Amino acid sequence: MASLLQEEVFETRGQAPAPSKDFCQLLVTRQEVIFRWWKISLRNEFRESRPGEIKESQEDFLDDSSLHIQIAIVFGAKVLEHVLNLCRGNYDFLERLPVPLLLYIISFLELEDIARLSQVSRRFEMICNSNALWENIVENLCDTITPEMKELAQEMGWKRFFFTNRLQLQLQLRRRRQK
Repeated sequence: MASLLQEEVFETRGQAPAPSKDFCQLLVTRQEVIFRWWKISLRNEFRESRPGEIKESQEDFLDDSSLHIQIAIVFGAKVLEHVLNLCRGNYDFLERLPVPLLLYIISFLELEDIARLSQVSRRFEMICNSNALWENIVENLCDTITPEMKELAQEMGWKRFFFTNRLQLQLQLRRRRQK
């Protein structure tokens, strides 16, 4: 399964916590972990400092507790845990699937399952609440959707359109016609 991964498995960037203004990058490839930093300071003693880099194999990274601490300080404990899992070979392939494919897969789920899936991560919350998914669901479950109904759904959002009862939709369509 690891052969399905791209060379670059994970990458994040950020600024070190105050009072430091240093810029840091963490890159995980299939073979190694790379931590880079750029010193940002107005102080004279740091004007000549060059960017730094620590490159370690994934196996060596698992044993380097000082680098773990640096990563946790800059990027947080969750990022550190994610990187450790990647180095141990625990890849989340579902998280790496492209959005169009995920939308297609999710469209086959029951509504309760979509609600549960939206609580898994921010990415799945965004996808499960997206207009693209709910437009697909509405089109699959409804017999006929007029152009006027599509306009209303795009205005109010496809998810809200789906959960609005028919009487309210008819009332809103009537109001739109009168305008």
